[in-house]
Amino acid sequence: MLQPILSTTVISLAVIYVLVVLLRGRWQTATIALFMGLLACVVLEISDLLVFLEPADLMRWKKMGLVAEASLPFTWLFFSLTYAHQWQQGHVSSRSKLLLAAMLFFPAIALFLSPLELFYSPDFVDERILFLRSQGHLFYVLLMCALVVGLFHLERTYVSLSRPDRWRAKFEIVGAGLILAVLVIHYSQALLYRSLDMNLIPVRTASVILALGFMTYSRLYRGEVMRIEVSRHVAYRSVVFLVVGIYLIGLGLFGTGVRYLDVTQNRTIIVALAVFSGVLLVVLFLSERVRRRIQVVLHKNFYQKKYDYRNEWLHFTTRLAEAKNREELEAGILAFFAETFSLRGAALFLRDQQSGRFLCSAQHEMDMSHLSPGEGLPEESRMRQDNWVVDLGENRTTLTEDWASLHQKGCKFLVPLCFQQRIEGVIALGERVYDGDPLTYEDFDLMKTLSHQAIGVLLSRKLYADLVAANEMAAIGRVSTFVIHDLKNLVSSLALVVDNARDYIDDAEFRADMFETLDNTVNNMNRLIVRLQNVKRQPTLEFTDTDLLALSQRAVEQSGHSAVQIRGSAVIVRADSAEVDKVLLNLLHNAREASTDQAPIEVEVGRDEQAFIRVTDHGAGMSEAFIRQRLFKPFETTKKKGMGIGLYQCRQVIEGHGGRIEVQSEPGVGSTFTLWLPVEM
Repeated sequence: MLQPILSTTVISLAVIYVLVVLLRGRWQTATIALFMGLLACVVLEISDLLVFLEPADLMRWKKMGLVAEASLPFTWLFFSLTYAHQWQQGHVSSRSKLLLAAMLFFPAIALFLSPLELFYSPDFVDERILFLRSQGHLFYVLLMCALVVGLFHLERTYVSLSRPDRWRAKFEIVGAGLILAVLVIHYSQALLYRSLDMNLIPVRTASVILALGFMTYSRLYRGEVMRIEVSRHVAYRSVVFLVVGIYLIGLGLFGTGVRYLDVTQNRTIIVALAVFSGVLLVVLFLSERVRRRIQVVLHKNFYQKKYDYRNEWLHFTTRLAEAKNREELEAGILAFFAETFSLRGAALFLRDQQSGRFLCSAQHEMDMSHLSPGEGLPEESRMRQDNWVVDLGENRTTLTEDWASLHQKGCKFLVPLCFQQRIEGVIALGERVYDGDPLTYEDFDLMKTLSHQAIGVLLSRKLYADLVAANEMAAIGRVSTFVIHDLKNLVSSLALVVDNARDYIDDAEFRADMFETLDNTVNNMNRLIVRLQNVKRQPTLEFTDTDLLALSQRAVEQSGHSAVQIRGSAVIVRADSAEVDKVLLNLLHNAREASTDQAPIEVEVGRDEQAFIRVTDHGAGMSEAFIRQRLFKPFETTKKKGMGIGLYQCRQVIEGHGGRIEVQSEPGVGSTFTLWLPVEM
């Protein structure tokens, strides 16, 4: 027979597990609760085994099993409430005590009730089924619900563990959860079929064996978990789930009662009750006041600290990082304050550097835009030195007119934003959503911490914006300096022509020279304008078949530098010859300026995977840092009279062809610029 073997295995594994816990673990409250739960399971296994072996004494052995079954809710709930938790008199919530006390109802019922009052079996030897009477049906339904509560608390415990402790406790919690889950499934047939099928006992026993194997492995190879504190978010979510579960169970019991009472139109009544009670439940949990009350109850009964500071800090910094501009940043700061401290509104006032007044920079569900309080901050010295949060209600008799008007508009507290003992702004906080939860020192400490982070980020954004504006103005200044210099040369040329024209306007040769000079000046001015217009614009390219060797020879002739040496072979590419010619002229011009008059400049044309033009000089060279950080940026130059846009435009032209520019340089040795162009486009 299989059942004796299974039951003997369960008893053996339970003893082994208890020994492992005693040898490897510490004697804790959870250990006692665990031993009690395992003892109840073992007694239940022994009772059911005796029922199978001696069916004639069915009711005597079921009496022992009934007491063991009735002890399961208390023992396993006790374990789920104490596992990895601190179980001391001062840290036990009154609701946990009441819940445990309620679980003692089952052993009391089991001791005083006879098994005959709960179930009967006219032919147990053949069917091995216990049919439930009305009292038995109710008993097992309540027993199943109580086990679900224990399973629920066990899941909440696992979710609240840290990641390392989850790894340690995974198999132990899975094992305990498996025992509870199998019991719930086993007893659920009491609700469905009003009977207990004893033929399923081997399945239950095998599941307990598997669970004990998990738990023993966990203790041997995973070790013991540390004490945990359930996060407030998980606790609040658990309360919501518990209420919803009670709602569903209550709805089911109501439907069953209506059916037994044979009330007409019972389906309509059930649907109407489900809809209206569901809407009421949603409205309650969407209420900020109700949510805050639940959080206050959780804090008072479960936690030593009001806030999970790590999570609050992470959420606040995440909110700040998501802001795309200053407006979103300020709105995010106020929204976080309002949500965290359950406020009806908040406003941000920043000091104006010119007038010294505090101007409303942002507001959250408050209208403070017309207010601009001046000096005379309440408790100003304490706000500046100690970052003191001021209660406007306590200081209303000493408030100046500006700050009194702020209080009249609904502001209750002022949180200073201090930087280097100077108050750069304040956050005005509105009324509380729930007055039954007064602010304490923990709230004020968190406000101070958040205000330090907020003013740091606000000032950083302001300094960054000022720096960008200053850089733009500096760039405009550099460009205008070089433009003025070039224009001055052009104007000087024009002025000389005008002066000479007064004396030689009738001379035909002079007029020819004058028109040539005017034409060149206009062309130079147009080129200057085009260069400035195209500083941050990709040039428009017209591709034709181009011989890079012929183009390089033509560019060398245009440069007028006799010390340029050309070598290589003809390479045909699709390119804009005019634009590439400008790039090559720019590189030759730069090479000539970087070299002495006698230093040679080398131009090489060839083809590897791509076509290339390589320009090498033996001049001053550049540092690696300059090449990496400044070389191709606009308005960055080492020349005294350069604009710093030539190489920037060169790179735009080459990248417009689908190519690239490579630079190799060494200070005092020289530089090599290589233009890589695709052969086929």
